[in-house]
Amino acid sequence: MPVGLLGKKVGMTQVYNDDGVVVTVTVIEAGPCVVTQVRTVDRDGYDAVQLGFGDKPRRLASRAARGHVADISGRRQKERAAAGVEAAAKPGCEPKSFVREFRCEDASHGMEVGQSLAADVVAGWKYLDVIATSKGRGHAGVMKRHNFSGQRATHGVKRVHRHGGSIGQSADPARVLRGTRMPGRYGGKRITVRNLKVVRADAENNMLLVEGAVPGPNGGYVVLRHSAKNRG
Repeated sequence: MPVGLLGKKVGMTQVYNDDGVVVTVTVIEAGPCVVTQVRTVDRDGYDAVQLGFGDKPRRLASRAARGHVADISGRRQKERAAAGVEAAAKPGCEPKSFVREFRCEDASHGMEVGQSLAADVVAGWKYLDVIATSKGRGHAGVMKRHNFSGQRATHGVKRVHRHGGSIGQSADPARVLRGTRMPGRYGGKRITVRNLKVVRADAENNMLLVEGAVPGPNGGYVVLRHSAKNRG
């Protein structure tokens, strides 16, 4: 039973469903993902399954990242072996560029280190949640960040048409209230979109079609998990 899947957003398109209705879908390159580690309560204090997606070039991977997925006969590893400490199982693959953990109740959730997961593992899910990082737009004004209408472009308004206007009161309370919507950093946050319907899963091409929009730019990494509230 898979706990989730990692992937990359490809883009958006339109497809016909079984009823002949056009639906807007997001194309996600889901997998192949490698189980890089299985965490247990006895060894790590919690149960989780760690997945890796996308090979990282070795020239960009640190020695620690390479030693995490393969046996590189490091000094620390030799010292632990001499002390009688059992080495953790390694998948024997290339270092991964995107690694995430999925908490689960079972120690291994039916998966083993080195196992490969493709897009067909979520074909049985009707709905899923997609976690991604939204597009970072930098420092933005109130019209772009909070959809303010702006000020009047007529008499009495002089070169402040896109400003937010007054932000405080007079002598009472003589301060700006907490939570006042003002210019600032916009985007670049972790966003979870829930209950996206699975339209199609293509294991041969590692492609997954989900109905609706997914946060982030094309080429951004996404985390797919079984819907927490709607598992019908």
